Amino acid sequence: MENRTRKAQKVTWTGFIANLFLSLGKLMAGIFGHSAAMVADGVHSISDFVTDIIVIGFVGVSDKASDKDHRYGHGKYETFATLLVSLALIFAGIGICWSGIQNIIRSFSGEVLGQPSVIALIAAVISIVTKEFLYQYTLRVGKSINNKAVIANAWHHRSDALSSIGTFLGIGGAIFLGAKWRMLDPLAGVVVSFFIIRVAWKLGMPSVKELLETALPEEVEKEILDIVYQTPGVKDHHRLKTRKIGNNCAIDIHIKLDGNLSLTESHDIATSIEKKLYEKYGNRTHISIHMEPFKGTGNNIKGHLP
Repeated sequence: MENRTRKAQKVTWTGFIANLFLSLGKLMAGIFGHSAAMVADGVHSISDFVTDIIVIGFVGVSDKASDKDHRYGHGKYETFATLLVSLALIFAGIGICWSGIQNIIRSFSGEVLGQPSVIALIAAVISIVTKEFLYQYTLRVGKSINNKAVIANAWHHRSDALSSIGTFLGIGGAIFLGAKWRMLDPLAGVVVSFFIIRVAWKLGMPSVKELLETALPEEVEKEILDIVYQTPGVKDHHRLKTRKIGNNCAIDIHIKLDGNLSLTESHDIATSIEKKLYEKYGNRTHISIHMEPFKGTGNNIKGHLP
């Protein structure tokens, strides 16, 4: 588990340092290159600092073992961090959209937008290449350690790369196509902002559902019941409750067994189910199995959901 935390912190610190130099570089390129788009892109990069700090601060906590105040562990700290990253993405997307709309209105009003210099165009290219590399690297590490907060941060790198593409197109159009094409910058920014908001929504909604104690997907609950009913001795079940705690699952179920079984035999059946569930969903799965005497004939329908 320490290796997982160390990998998450390493990739996040790499992004943090890269964002520091990128933000300063883009702001300077925007100011000295007379590019409002590049200044805005630099400000957008600064938002990455916030998400990097969130991930660095929360990832170590989320992997801590359970304690007297957190009986189910600290997995939801990671969920909360993912939600904060998604919110940062949404606000960044809204900000880019609003700025782009204002510039489009100014252009339609007859105002000639300023022409940036080549230094701003070079800064946009460097930003695109760097942020795409950070996205690929961070996403690969996030998937390898199954860390949602790190994966969310990878998409924040991608959003910055996309916004830099819009900036590149706008700056390039303003430099090479003439004054009437300078509105390409804000127009591209608006288009990119919708992609950013869409990604943020996809990242944030699962975290919201988890924090609201939404049950696991129906197909997962069916898998759980298949495991239960394939265990010899199980007659029936009821009160299946499931939820997510960070990257881990929580499963609470009542199983009905032959009332003539000894306590040891009943315990062995429950232990067998636990072992299979751990093998399927990981050793950090939270499992609670309550045993009751079965009253009736035959087994219930396999896979029947409560």
